Amino acid sequence: MKVNPHKKFEGIFLINGKLATVNLVPGSKTANEKLVSMGGKEYRLWDPYTSKPAAAIKSGLKEFTIKKGMKILYLGLASAKTATFFSDIIGSEGIIYGVEISERVLREAIRPSEMRGNIIPILADARRTELYENIVIEKVDCVYEDVADPDQVEIFIRNCKRFLKKGGFGMIAVKSRSIDVLKEPKEIYKETKKTLEKDFKILDFIELDPFEKDHGYFVCQLR
Repeated sequence: MKVNPHKKFEGIFLINGKLATVNLVPGSKTANEKLVSMGGKEYRLWDPYTSKPAAAIKSGLKEFTIKKGMKILYLGLASAKTATFFSDIIGSEGIIYGVEISERVLREAIRPSEMRGNIIPILADARRTELYENIVIEKVDCVYEDVADPDQVEIFIRNCKRFLKKGGFGMIAVKSRSIDVLKEPKEIYKETKKTLEKDFKILDFIELDPFEKDHGYFVCQLR
């Protein structure tokens, strides 16, 4: 078994072809997750079938904007499983503001957030930025969104305009069937691209099949 740094993306490694990050809190893991100890470090395997950013990277994404020390606004935190991998990458110098609308789901994020110290769970509706503007009091380096809502793209743009620094990055996992179940996914992606281009430079786009059916992943930069 051999560990190699990813050729393009900071803080990401390959272990026998599988994505991994260095565990910020050794010994801690989420459900059904594999840990690998090598060279005095503990790595967490990042499953592309359960995490959309991992799916994007495995699908050939050319731009991934999460780096050490970054401040991130994460929309759709859920149980914080994917956020913990972002947490590994940004390290203790970074911070993740994680917005989640479901109180039941957010409860599952409390323990990993407390253990890591760089994730702040926020119970709020991502449509209403005023609900958490007194918590996210600084401009962030990146906004990541994974929200199942017909207005997903508008929610993403609204949050970027409110919280993202000029020239900052955005990543959005577009759930085409949540936006419009009758339209072909490729048509949804085309419309999304056109909408995003009004305020962003599109850095990359990739479809997530077969890891995530009918999902597309955009990486962009606020103009």
